[in-house]
Amino acid sequence: MITKLKTWLKENLEQPAQNEQSLQLDLATAVLYCEVIRADHSLDEQEKSLMQSMLMRQFQLSEAEAQTLLEDSGDEARHAADLVSFTRLVNERCDAREKNLILENLWQLAYADDHLDPHEEHIIRRIADLLYLPHSHFIQAKLKAQQAREGGA
Repeated sequence: MITKLKTWLKENLEQPAQNEQSLQLDLATAVLYCEVIRADHSLDEQEKSLMQSMLMRQFQLSEAEAQTLLEDSGDEARHAADLVSFTRLVNERCDAREKNLILENLWQLAYADDHLDPHEEHIIRRIADLLYLPHSHFIQAKLKAQQAREGGA
């Protein structure tokens, strides 16, 4: 009986911790996305819509959950002193493939309004550095986003 109780407690107490970690990663990633779309001091609906669909796809969220995450990340980004706490969380919980996906998404967001602002490129470079991604990955992701833009235009 005690063994069953211990097993049940362990299973049910660990689940919320895993969900909280996942939510923290979702929020950290969304804040990084938000920083790019805010970098040019112009937040348009096209960028927000793309960010919401990225969050839905990347984290398997409903439209309402992604909308809430988008709003929460905007609040976090406005009050954040720096990007280190967010990139640290991504570094702790993501492998190289996942970090490269984030980098590609950052570039897609930067090109969403058909204009690459120097501030957007700068913030993506900072994020890539903080995620310990090599410059070659930075360039490859940029080229991939440019090609996707040209192909979709």
